[in-house]
Amino acid sequence: MRRKEKRLLQAVALVLAALVLLPNVGLWALYRERQPDGTPGGSGAAVALAAGQGSHNQQKKTFFLGDGQKLKDWHDKEAIKRDAQRVGNGEQGRPFPMTDAERVDQAYRENGFNIYVSDKISLNRSLPDIRHPNCNSKRYLETLPNTSIIIPFHNEGWSSLLRTVHSVLNRSPPELIAEIVLVDDFSDRDPGLVQLLESIIGEPDFFSFPTSS
Repeated sequence: MRRKEKRLLQAVALVLAALVLLPNVGLWALYRERQPDGTPGGSGAAVALAAGQGSHNQQKKTFFLGDGQKLKDWHDKEAIKRDAQRVGNGEQGRPFPMTDAERVDQAYRENGFNIYVSDKISLNRSLPDIRHPNCNSKRYLETLPNTSIIIPFHNEGWSSLLRTVHSVLNRSPPELIAEIVLVDDFSDRDPGLVQLLESIIGEPDFFSFPTSS
């Protein structure tokens, strides 16, 4: 009786092991098949040059996947280089040295951060690239769907909101942005944000300024 139970347990364990391992083997085989040339497990895919104009469309190597889809380096190397050279208040994520007069409680109570300091930092603030070095060579599909970027706000400090908009515009390939929607969620401060945005960054076709209702 014990021998039969032992064999039954062995059979059950074998079936469970097969159920766990076989799907992983299949996924690994698929992964190896889809690797571009020049990476481990590559399938000898062809390499082409993607030519274009503009900061995000410079000539870059484009790799083909096994199914014909292209991979592209979307990094804007020139913009990354310019950011690394910027100096000034708050640049590279460095703290802003404050005076005693700037450490006022009212500045924190209204916005949750010191708006006076925020107003002295560039709207196009640079940040250090703290990613793993391998991220710089990461490639993504050349043909990607565009997206809508929705930014809701309520009584937001203008400099921080404008800095967010500048970050989106300066660090996103324009062909991937369908629209930028700024949603004013019943702000009751000075309502001149739309005019301020238009005067500072112009009025791109993909901007929208609805309000909550």
